[in-house]
Amino acid sequence: MSIETPFWRAIAVFRVCSLGYAGVLLVEADGYDDPIAAWAVFTLMAAWTAFATYAYARDRLRGWPLLTADLVVTGACLLSSIWVQGFDGERGSMPITATWVAAPVVAWAVYAGRRAGAVAAAVIAALDIWLRGVGVLDLNTVQVNGAVLLFLAGVVIGHVAQLSRKADALMQQAVEIEAAGRERERLARGIHDSVLQVLALVQRRGAEIGGEAAELGRLAGEQEAVLRELVRTAPRPRVAERADLNEALRRHASATVTVATPATPVDLPARTVDELEAAVANALSNVNHHCPEGTKTWILVEAEDGAVTVTVRDDGPGIPEGRLEEAARAGRLGVSQAIRGRVAALGGSVTIVSSPDGTEIEMVIVAP
Repeated sequence: MSIETPFWRAIAVFRVCSLGYAGVLLVEADGYDDPIAAWAVFTLMAAWTAFATYAYARDRLRGWPLLTADLVVTGACLLSSIWVQGFDGERGSMPITATWVAAPVVAWAVYAGRRAGAVAAAVIAALDIWLRGVGVLDLNTVQVNGAVLLFLAGVVIGHVAQLSRKADALMQQAVEIEAAGRERERLARGIHDSVLQVLALVQRRGAEIGGEAAELGRLAGEQEAVLRELVRTAPRPRVAERADLNEALRRHASATVTVATPATPVDLPARTVDELEAAVANALSNVNHHCPEGTKTWILVEAEDGAVTVTVRDDGPGIPEGRLEEAARAGRLGVSQAIRGRVAALGGSVTIVSSPDGTEIEMVIVAP
């Protein structure tokens, strides 16, 4: 159930109760000056109450068209008091709508916050004050006090609704983080009791034996470092379809790959993070395939001035001149599509600088 559901249910109850109160006043006033018109307006109010209760309860119907129609219908019913009651502003009597006019104000506030609630309250209050004929010098009246209360209700309820949505999002995030922490601990226990211990043993024994066994030990040590990083960071749930780029790239850290990220999270849309991580993974794959064993690689993340820069640098022998163009002509699109294509699809750019001392791939995007 959405955090907003209790608000809409409360508004529905308020509409029904306010409609009942308006009906009691109508009966006591014996139909006002024009009973036929009065009961026609009351019937319209009852029909709109039923429709609005149904519509606001459904997410697909709840939106600005419904909110605007709600405000227009309520304002029209309020102004009908001129004909129904022969309203002259002198008798101090309540309009036929009574407190029913507050419903759209509260609906606007719950849907869009305090500013929207204030706008709806200003519209209804202006119509009510004009209807009653209150002058600039008549501000100390019950009518004006009612308008002020309506305005405050719109602002306060809108503010409370916004705070409720934020609190709900934070609570959901806390629940997901707690669940991720429990899962991470479970994985850590299982992996530590089996895989990590075996890899550590292979690394130690390989170093003791030497020769080819030493190479196997080195590889086991690299995989142990990768697994420890995965255990530390995964699985981390995404909240509101956004993710931390730093966390995604840290998973690639190993004995030969160093990841340097800002101290604060680089929050981006989940799709952007996925595409950048895939581009980085492709760059690391190229290093593994085309550079000597033991080649060091550095991943650097920078976020400033509304842009995010991811740099992948290695100390390999570099890319021979013309190799990228030759690979593209041969149909091997690792760089042109898996890296350049991905970043271009995000609206960014890729710069590749290569020399005998190593290769640097710089990917820049505008932070959404």
